[in-house]
Amino acid sequence: MRQGTEREGGYTINQERMRKGIMMKQLKKDVRAVVRDLKRLTQMTEKIVKQLEKLDKAQAPKKPKAKVRKKVVGKKAKKTNPSDTVLAIIKRRKKGIDVATLEKRTGFKKNNLRAIIFRLRKKGEIKSEGKGLYIKA
Repeated sequence: MRQGTEREGGYTINQERMRKGIMMKQLKKDVRAVVRDLKRLTQMTEKIVKQLEKLDKAQAPKKPKAKVRKKVVGKKAKKTNPSDTVLAIIKRRKKGIDVATLEKRTGFKKNNLRAIIFRLRKKGEIKSEGKGLYIKA
C-alpha cells in the first residue's frame, strides 16, 4: 500500500471524501427541512396575530353612556337672550351704565352690544342719559 493513502480509522482518502460528501448532502437536506418548518411556523404565527387583533378590536372598551338625568318637575328655567341680559344689568344701575362696563360684565363684543342697545332703545325699554350712558326707561 502506498504511504499516505490510508488515514486513521482505516478509511482511504477517497472513502473519506465520499463520507464527507454524503454528510454534506444530509446536512443540506436537514437545513432545508428546518427552513420549511420555520416558514410554516411563521405563517401560523401570523394567523394567530391576526386573530388576536380581531379579538382586540371586538373587545375594545366602548365609551360609557352618559347617565340620564331625571327631569325636575316644577319651575322651568327661562331662556335668556342677550337683550334680556343687557337689560337686567342696566336696570340694576340707577345712575346708568356705559358701554365699556357693559362689555366687561356681559363679555359681549362692542358691535354686538351696540346692536342690542339699539334694539332696546327702539323698543323703549332703555334711554340714553348722555353720550354712551344708558338707563332704564
